[in-house]
Amino acid sequence: MRLFELLLLLSNIGLFALTVGLKNGRRRFPVFVASAAAALLLVIHWTVEGCRVQLIFLYCMTILFLAVSGYRYFKKTGPMRIPRFLAGSAYTAIALMLVGTAGLTYVFPVFKLPEPTGEFKVGTQTFHFVDPNREEIFGEARDGKRELMVQVWYPAQAGTGKHAPFVPDPRILRYMAADYGLPGFTFQHLKYVSSHAHSGAEVSSAQTSYPLILANPGNGSSRFLHTSHAENLASHGYIVAAIDHTYNTFATEFPDGRITTGTTDDLFSPGQDYRTSRDNRDKLGKVLTDDVAFVLDQFELIQSGQIPSRLEGRLDLGHVGVFGHSIGGATAYDASYDPRIAVGVDLDGGLYRLRDREALRKPVLFINSESYFDKLKRVTENRVYTDAELNRMGSTREWEDQVTEDKKLELERMRESVDAGGRVLYIENTEHLNFTDVQFVSPIFNMLGITGTIAPGRASSVINAYMLDFFDMHLKNQGGNLMKGPDRRFPEAKFVTSL
Repeated sequence: MRLFELLLLLSNIGLFALTVGLKNGRRRFPVFVASAAAALLLVIHWTVEGCRVQLIFLYCMTILFLAVSGYRYFKKTGPMRIPRFLAGSAYTAIALMLVGTAGLTYVFPVFKLPEPTGEFKVGTQTFHFVDPNREEIFGEARDGKRELMVQVWYPAQAGTGKHAPFVPDPRILRYMAADYGLPGFTFQHLKYVSSHAHSGAEVSSAQTSYPLILANPGNGSSRFLHTSHAENLASHGYIVAAIDHTYNTFATEFPDGRITTGTTDDLFSPGQDYRTSRDNRDKLGKVLTDDVAFVLDQFELIQSGQIPSRLEGRLDLGHVGVFGHSIGGATAYDASYDPRIAVGVDLDGGLYRLRDREALRKPVLFINSESYFDKLKRVTENRVYTDAELNRMGSTREWEDQVTEDKKLELERMRESVDAGGRVLYIENTEHLNFTDVQFVSPIFNMLGITGTIAPGRASSVINAYMLDFFDMHLKNQGGNLMKGPDRRFPEAKFVTSL
């Protein structure tokens, strides 16, 4: 809870206590003073922090108390005689509203992102790219061409102004809420969350150039939900570009004000057979992989100055990495076939296009959730599901047999990457969304099992540490200590040696 939110809540609790605790004839002056103080805090809160819907009861109560107490004080009215039942009901309602407000601010906090651990300050800039050589196949685009929004985080000079907001455009938050089946106003408070990056800052002069890392969100996600990963890598001397894969995000806003929403969920309709679903995933995967190649083309133009940017000449395109989450993790693996990309990190993503190519002879770090590792483990153990288990899963034996067939091929691809210098590990007590900044949005996600029992800050620090170490080892020829095996600083990280 933010400072003035907390003070406003406490002032209303005190105001309620005065109203209940003082005798009717002695309330007039102290209640009026307390109401005026609460109203002053309300104005300061609105001015400094901004209002949010989770505090609507508190706002109404503050204004109502001020109006009633002011009227009674200045009109010098006598004690109001209210039937005991009505007074008790009103007090109960107020108490419930206070408790409810405290609960809502806990469930939907204006949180702080983890501090980047590197020595560099962080800058950020956003690009709009249009690929003239590809038609858009998932929705309507300007001139029918594939267009992308890409946000870049990079090492910046110190003292470069205000921090950029966490959310690039608050208008997209209603689509995020809809994605979770919630009312459109639910996540509007996220517009008050700040990042650690400075918009438009100058690139740090500490080095002549910095390795480039391309980042890919998962299906129905957004680039800003990997801000903590990007900021941390940038603070350690990387330029990180997160791609909003248009129509595969819950929403993407463009410079002309258009907002596109996700349409690719239709490719995975439950009514389809497994092979059709797999073919559709491969079709989507090819578009995502082509997005990465196209964006890398654009950074080559930025490096040469053909696209104006303060990043001109500052990119080390001889050392390029890629990471992603979920299907974005599969994209990181698939994009690594590009000879310009040296190394990849797959965060809890099952692979696609497994039958389209030969083995990838490049190092890839696979960091999985414990729940996904359990699924892979069942495959290695040749687990046969009972009818009761299939019913609970809402699946069929035929479907699961085909999943197992694909997962065995996926495990083979993982082994081949390990042979080329990659590693496979999982993080204890994590679920799929612990690999994004969604884990910070609400503690209720943990209660619902959307995220694991691990603390969000701890999950973030473990994942960031292993990603950084892996990229340092392969793109900077330094570090690599965490890749040697278990480390007592990170007991949650479990290396998988048998695939």
